[in-house]
Amino acid sequence: MTKQTWQKSTYSEEGSACVEISPTPTTIHIRDSKHPHGPRLVLPRAAWSEFIRYTGQESPEG
Repeated sequence: MTKQTWQKSTYSEEGSACVEISPTPTTIHIRDSKHPHGPRLVLPRAAWSEFIRYTGQESPEG
């Protein structure tokens, strides 16, 4: 098993509590940096891409 590499957004300040991701070939693992051993959300890459596309919109309606 490969060790996961976690990264946070470049928009996050150093030391800030934020969301971190760890990409794998087929999934994206998501965790809260304040609780690195807590629950994680695992999404297929397609779902993550859709989430990023959706959140980048100015409004939910498009």
